[in-house]
Amino acid sequence: MPQLRFKTSINCANCLRAVTPFLDAEPSVQKWQVDTNNPAKILTVEGDNVIAEQVMKAVAQAGFDIEPLSA
Repeated sequence: MPQLRFKTSINCANCLRAVTPFLDAEPSVQKWQVDTNNPAKILTVEGDNVIAEQVMKAVAQAGFDIEPLSA
């Protein structure tokens, strides 16, 4: 399954709760997780047709910073 990775400002359990409805509502996202232990707060998203711009828009709507990581 294709995987995209992003640097974010999602850094705690409350942040995860805030972003969950936005990422769960994105139809192309099948699985996602945030490594809050990583200084870059890496969001990993998996999905067959996941589009980086849609993921970035969803996270931004939740109020968090997000930028793509180079492969």
